[in-house]
Amino acid sequence: MLSTASGRFKVISIAEGCSFLILLVFGSLLSRISDINLVMPLGLLHAVLFILYLLAMMDARTKLSWDNKTTLLAFVAAIPPFGPFVFDYKMKHKLVEPTPAPAAA
Repeated sequence: MLSTASGRFKVISIAEGCSFLILLVFGSLLSRISDINLVMPLGLLHAVLFILYLLAMMDARTKLSWDNKTTLLAFVAAIPPFGPFVFDYKMKHKLVEPTPAPAAA
């Protein structure tokens, strides 16, 4: 799955979306109701995954021939908490590797 641009983008997209939700729920909630402060480590993890998301998005753009609109939608989808999941669901047809044409014998 990680050998293709679409596979890498899907895995990193899901990981980035999950890290954002974990940061919001556990980081914010635990820091408010207890002395446990996980905002810094979870924020760092989310930041690294966000950068990987952007790199995977640009890789998918070139290898899957995304237009500017699709690339912009992928970028905007990384901002709201459930955005990567919605983008993955809505764009299943654009997250497929093109199959090479069979060689003439």
